[in-house]
Amino acid sequence: MLKASDIMTQDVATIRGSATVADAVKLMKFKTLRALIVDLRNGQDAYGIVTHTDIVNKVVAYGKDPATMRVYEIMTKPCIVINPDLGVEYVARLFALTGIRIAPVIKGDLLGVVSESDILYQGDFLENPKVPLLRRELDQAIEEAIAIAKAKGATSQACIKAWALVEDLEAEAAYQEGEKSPDTTPFQQFCLDNPEILKVRHDELLASQA
Repeated sequence: MLKASDIMTQDVATIRGSATVADAVKLMKFKTLRALIVDLRNGQDAYGIVTHTDIVNKVVAYGKDPATMRVYEIMTKPCIVINPDLGVEYVARLFALTGIRIAPVIKGDLLGVVSESDILYQGDFLENPKVPLLRRELDQAIEEAIAIAKAKGATSQACIKAWALVEDLEAEAAYQEGEKSPDTTPFQQFCLDNPEILKVRHDELLASQA
């Protein structure tokens, strides 16, 4: 499964918030970039971002002078940042929910930027769409949980952990598909035949809260 670090663009440029918009445009043209990351002033500061859209919508559209306007006047700060270990499908979901098109990839240091174009051209959603992959993993996990129950018993720790994985995959698949869980899940069906597993899980939950 691809992560943000697998598709990000490592060629990233930073600029000071006090720089002029004209300076930002020149740097964008020189490096052929759609966005610049506004650098930190100190260790407690947050990263910002200034994009083509900011310049067009906030400067050009109102006839303002880019030589006198400063980056801090049009930037977004703090900006949404991406963890390099975040799955590409979650980067896409974050973009969809927030309306952004590009974000810095940060883990301690600035590592790169990831954009809609990176997702579209570098992602593997054509070859490995998320939902079918999750469904295959879920089917395999159910088979393994049933096999473990037969081999080690329905109340064994291995069986309990196997069904916990099934439930996690079910929830993730339902979330990705935007659907509610079915009325009766495979684990619930298993519990009808093996009700003792519920007591064991309940006792473990009480013990963990004690």
